[in-house]
Amino acid sequence: MAKHGKYDAIIIGGGHNGLVCAAYLAKAGRKVCVLERRHVLGGCAATEELWPGYRVSTAAYVISLFQTQIIRELRLKEYGLKILPRSPSSFTPLPDGRSLTMGPDAALNQREISKFSPKDAAAYPRYEALLEHIAATLEPTLSEAAPDPLPLPEGWRKIGLGKKLRDGKKLLKMYNAMKALGADLPAAVEILTGAARPILERWFETEVLKATLATDAIIGAFTSISSPGSAYVLLHHVMGEAGGARGVWGYVEGGMGRLSDAIAKACEDMGVEIRREAPVHSIQTDSHGTCGVGLEDGSQLTARCVASSVDAHLTFEKLLSPDVLPAEFRDAVAKIDYASASAKVNLALSEPPQFTCLPSSGVAPHHHGTMHIGPSLDYLDRAYDDAKYGRPSNEPILEMTMATSVDSTIAPDGKHLLSMFVQYAPYNLAEGNWDDIKESFGDRCVEMLARYAPSIAGTIEHRQVLSPLDLERTFGITGGNIMQGAMSPHQLYCFRPVAGWADHRTPVPGLYLCGAASHPGGGVMGACGANAAQEILRDKV
Repeated sequence: MAKHGKYDAIIIGGGHNGLVCAAYLAKAGRKVCVLERRHVLGGCAATEELWPGYRVSTAAYVISLFQTQIIRELRLKEYGLKILPRSPSSFTPLPDGRSLTMGPDAALNQREISKFSPKDAAAYPRYEALLEHIAATLEPTLSEAAPDPLPLPEGWRKIGLGKKLRDGKKLLKMYNAMKALGADLPAAVEILTGAARPILERWFETEVLKATLATDAIIGAFTSISSPGSAYVLLHHVMGEAGGARGVWGYVEGGMGRLSDAIAKACEDMGVEIRREAPVHSIQTDSHGTCGVGLEDGSQLTARCVASSVDAHLTFEKLLSPDVLPAEFRDAVAKIDYASASAKVNLALSEPPQFTCLPSSGVAPHHHGTMHIGPSLDYLDRAYDDAKYGRPSNEPILEMTMATSVDSTIAPDGKHLLSMFVQYAPYNLAEGNWDDIKESFGDRCVEMLARYAPSIAGTIEHRQVLSPLDLERTFGITGGNIMQGAMSPHQLYCFRPVAGWADHRTPVPGLYLCGAASHPGGGVMGACGANAAQEILRDKV
């Protein structure tokens, strides 16, 4: 039977950003309803029991960027959120039998890098200090809506004096922050707009060190380490403090879905109604703007505020009637880049992978963090070369984590979960289709790991391969793009989702964006939802 209801605000999508937005609105006294298409909450930050006893973080797998202010204000630790830090945090095996292990321990980094280059060991602390300086400068901009500083053509959008003053203050604050960088300003500009490879090649001479760092620049992006804009994601390596300290990444105990569960519990305690398996069919409007949503089961829910945590393509080109949007806005939305080349392989193992370069019995320290298969910069670039012609990488880049190394709650005793995030797997193939080739591509990924851990195939008890097409279908992300749109310079900050509409508002009064399609973009941050709630409450919708 169709259900009806009237609310102050309706949130489309029960991902972590949608839930955060709902929580802040409810905290301010709003009557809120969250509508989630799937049977589980969390969007890409979800956990599912794919096989008996295995709680799999099917998409997102580590956490650091999630804002500590949100954890504190929503009391998420009281609702069960526990983050387990990883140390060491990075392990890269090499074909010649050597390896590089790194983490938050400066002495460990010094010893490990010195095996390859004393010069690089001396340079690495300076490199980290530079990134930390830039990250600390930029992080405050993540916690507020982006300004709209561009002079829009007449008639595109009327911006009131109050917003102009707020935007002016934000730009002045950014100017002063950049000024405070002093001699680091040119390096900051290059990192924000330039390519990762030339930056790393100037800093270091050791291939495995450069490759380990460069992998951070391309995960989730259909770009190469030699492409402008790729260096920005290097900053994510040192951003965020959810793991307990700056740049320390961790696992959510019980799987990434426990983060979403904690936010959901906070929501429910504040009166938020959360509906699972409630896909939205349309966003409804009248002469005043947004007036509610229609669900696929025929339900009609009314609200003068609707916040969408799904991407801009789905929000504006699927759920809205095109005649309610200005032509120039529709054109800009149609040009958003969703290019994607990521796949995810989840493995249930009878034992940890045993690397020939670092033999061990059971779980060893190098299993705690991210295990990289990608030994050189040329290897990373060649993997991209395949993908740019529509071919899955012949020798893919693997970023692997084994949360069971520190979390005993997500697998049966003695068993393990290995998460492979794979580059490059282009959404658009030159030949064939993903439904036909995804298992053979999964085989290729396992074969790549077997070059370094030969016994891995015999330890696999269960396997899930998620192609970019599967990511799109399962999580509702256009093109399988986990960031809800490429994180390139022309789609960040005041250009996200499109120029002139960076403040979570849209041309339809009462309709807002609260997901990764809005500033500050992709990653498990929560900032998009919190910032959107702030702007909704400012508008007193």
